[in-house]
Amino acid sequence: MTKSELIASLAARYPQLVVKDAELAVKMILDAMAESLSKGQRIEIRGFGSFDLNYRPPRIGRNPKSGEKVNVAEKYVPHFKAGKEMRERVDRKK
Repeated sequence: MTKSELIASLAARYPQLVVKDAELAVKMILDAMAESLSKGQRIEIRGFGSFDLNYRPPRIGRNPKSGEKVNVAEKYVPHFKAGKEMRERVDRKK
């Protein structure tokens, strides 16, 4: 599901919500999540999952086109872990 599909789904499910209001709500939630992660905070949504940051240390990589060695800087990458309820719901669908 894309962001625009989520907005359309919210607007269809809640007729009192105008599409612009649904768009604003989704944007505010995603912005708040991004802001929290950028501050190094953990996000947990009960029944859905949690978002955290994983540290990737600096390393020497390789340019696949030329084969030359490249220094890759350290970085933090977002990591999502599905909650128990989410895993169970996905397993029931298969």
